[in-house]
Amino acid sequence: MQVEETVTPYRRVILIAVIVGLIAGLGALFFFEGLKLGTAFFMEGIVGFQIPKEGQNLQDIAQWAPPDNLWMILPVICFGGLLSGLLVYTFAPEAEGHGTDAAIKAFHGEGRVRWRVPLVKAVTAVLTISTGGSAGREGPTAQMSAGFGSIAADLLGLSARERRLAIATGVGAGIGTIFMAPLGGAILAAEILYRQDFETEAIVPAFLASVIGYAIFGLVEGFEPVFGPGVTSWNVSQIPFFILLGVVSTAIGLIYINTFYGTNRIFKKVFSRLKIPNHFKPLAGAFLTGTFVLALAALSPEAAIVGLGSLGTGYGFAQLALYNMLPVGVLLFLPFAKILTTSLTIGSGGSGGVFAPGLVIGGATGGAFGSLLHLALPGIIPAESVPVFFIVGMIALFGAISHAPIAVMIMVVEMTGDFSLLVPAMGAVSVAVILIGQSTIFREQVLNRSQSPAHRDEYMIEILQDIHVGDVMVPRDRIVAVSPDDTAGRVLHLIDRTLHTGFPVLDKKGSLVGMIALDDVRDNRINGEHDELVEDAMSSRVFTVHHACTLREALDLMTERDIHHLPVVPADDPRELSGFITRTDIMKAYTQKASRSAGRRHRTGSVTLIESDTAAGKSSGGKKRTEG
Repeated sequence: MQVEETVTPYRRVILIAVIVGLIAGLGALFFFEGLKLGTAFFMEGIVGFQIPKEGQNLQDIAQWAPPDNLWMILPVICFGGLLSGLLVYTFAPEAEGHGTDAAIKAFHGEGRVRWRVPLVKAVTAVLTISTGGSAGREGPTAQMSAGFGSIAADLLGLSARERRLAIATGVGAGIGTIFMAPLGGAILAAEILYRQDFETEAIVPAFLASVIGYAIFGLVEGFEPVFGPGVTSWNVSQIPFFILLGVVSTAIGLIYINTFYGTNRIFKKVFSRLKIPNHFKPLAGAFLTGTFVLALAALSPEAAIVGLGSLGTGYGFAQLALYNMLPVGVLLFLPFAKILTTSLTIGSGGSGGVFAPGLVIGGATGGAFGSLLHLALPGIIPAESVPVFFIVGMIALFGAISHAPIAVMIMVVEMTGDFSLLVPAMGAVSVAVILIGQSTIFREQVLNRSQSPAHRDEYMIEILQDIHVGDVMVPRDRIVAVSPDDTAGRVLHLIDRTLHTGFPVLDKKGSLVGMIALDDVRDNRINGEHDELVEDAMSSRVFTVHHACTLREALDLMTERDIHHLPVVPADDPRELSGFITRTDIMKAYTQKASRSAGRRHRTGSVTLIESDTAAGKSSGGKKRTEG
């Protein structure tokens, strides 16, 4: 199946958005239903854990209870880790870890995802999360939607650009759908690919795809926000405390990043040294996670709540915090417990996302900070403001470490249904983003579009359009030239001495009459000797550029004619040599300009072809030359 060439570009974009939206909605729906069934079977049926759930009202969630068979957590979570590891490393190793990074890598890379990856990711993520592994559902959904977008691109015969657009749109639509946050998800599609840039082309199709996915998902699961509304209030006098929360969130976020990737390195190093197959890494991480939770449960009831809250997505315990039902001691230790269990679960190669754990870590950080402020300053920070600190903490921490502050901010307020929280969230997340620097939880992000292989060529063209030949050429007084009366032997001597492979030919008046290169000398050898004259071997058909030409024009001419150097002449006198430029000069200028990130200017020049009266018909313009 091919998309017909007669389909206009905007129609192709709409087609991509519609297809990706349908895929994201159906994929997220089946994945979410699988998670519900898996959790009901493993955690509720086998472990006997009445898990608190996000979105429950105050009366229902108050009925939650610790597991009847707490010790069963260990075999259940180990079963999930073992089966997940066997499936991932047998059928699709790229499905390990957090799926959002894999989707970002696919966008910046070849833009292809193997057909089996979405299915393997869905099954293994359900196994990991529903058996108690600390992971989120957004990463798998993003990778699944991106994978299905890649499959659709294969079937439709899309171009490389359109394929990447489908992947980016899939990431935003998938996450926006599973979180019931279509606006934030659409913006996430453009923001999460870079640390300091946006994929602007993805925003509009992601809007359409997110709406379609949201509609499909909501028709079955309902359209209520993810989290049930609690009693919240804040005022302008608290804004300095929210800004301070941004500083605290940055510190915890850095701990999260370093612990996560440090744990990942340790697992790789140990399993490589002991020569244990990677298939068993998630089992080891699951065993350590289960052991850690059981150890906490043996300490005290509050420690048990910390351990249980660090399992799964953690959203149920986030809902408890939004209802002000978690004690300050639990909120203080939950971020660190969640960091550890997430690092053990996903850092070991388990399948799941880092988004949900990041939100819970940030929320618990904000909740603990708000609770301490309430104890110290109850007149300024009343109890109703503590849930606000929880929500702002979610936004500040994960918005910073994901380098997607706008998308995360909008998504969280969509998930909570309270858009009045945008003001304190803006203050906290802006400080956190500034302080986090280049640290990121998504290692496949690149700094900006210029560093992405998806845009490198077009960015190079933009830069070359802004530089003129006259700015980088070798001036006349530094040019090594030869005369028509010189021998080919002298040309070879100059090539050995200067390492240049081509030279302009000037007559006695200093006028440009030709070009001679290494290939010309080789092709015109007489009985293996090099006594022939330059006049007989040179190419009199000379391609030149003017000072005002851009480097893009010069490079286009070199590429078209398969040459590696061009004489530079004034526009009014094509035989007066004033400079010389090579491909090496162009590459050096591009590198220097890109590193300085200078402003862009656009001008146009002209290209001239001159031909000598003598030796007409000879040409080396079509011969391949190699720069020294």
